[in-house]
Amino acid sequence: MSRSTFATHTARVNDTQLAYTDEGQGRAVVLLHGHGYDRSMWDAQIPVLVDQGWRVVTPDLRGFGESEVTPGIVYTEEFAADVIALLDHLGLDSVVLVGFSMAGQVALQIVATHPERVAALIVNDTVPHAEDVAGRRRRHVGADGILTGGMPAYADRVLASMIHEDNVERLPEVARAVREMIAACPAEGAAAAMRGRAERQDFTETLRAWRKPALVVVGDGDAFDGGAARRMAELLPHGELAVVPRSGHTPNMENPADYDAALLRFLGSLT
Repeated sequence: MSRSTFATHTARVNDTQLAYTDEGQGRAVVLLHGHGYDRSMWDAQIPVLVDQGWRVVTPDLRGFGESEVTPGIVYTEEFAADVIALLDHLGLDSVVLVGFSMAGQVALQIVATHPERVAALIVNDTVPHAEDVAGRRRRHVGADGILTGGMPAYADRVLASMIHEDNVERLPEVARAVREMIAACPAEGAAAAMRGRAERQDFTETLRAWRKPALVVVGDGDAFDGGAARRMAELLPHGELAVVPRSGHTPNMENPADYDAALLRFLGSLT
């Protein structure tokens, strides 16, 4: 179940029920959560953005939070199709799209197939390349482990990678929130998404071709980055890079003040 403090709305899209938050009025910004997370990861950003005149939509992706679970495998293309269907349901022709981690790849899939629906792109602590053979194997083995060991054990195993290891002790409330969010995630949904990510396409050319505004955000201690954020910003013709200090893979929760400032600077440049 999602732990969002905001009202839950639901929509039937592509034969599945999606839960989402919809707050504020004005131009729309859509924030997509990562693997193992749900829409509550964005709760701190919603009032900040609404206060600046934005309409904020944060869905629980298929298999996560309060949305329906599709067991087996869910491909990046399916997540992208769900988001487009939700935009249709809400009557949103064009949005600012924010994708975190796994959903950064979903956002890039949307940019690749429905560029007209995205006015500006923000990719947050993600990587654009496809998996190699070893990476695909790791994803499938990881999905098997989730189904056999459960999400609480998975949450314990990955916590020090999802936030900076120093912040596990320095920010105990954040660490607890991230761990509880991941532990509560439906195991079948998480496993299906992990198998789908194993087969995702490479988005390097998508980045090169994107000529609208784009921001790449990364925590300065993101354990998964390996220089990917800087490379993405360089590939994007109009790409900007924002490095959030004192944070790991989830900078919007680890250092919301600096994260929000980077987000608002970029969004302000659009208006």
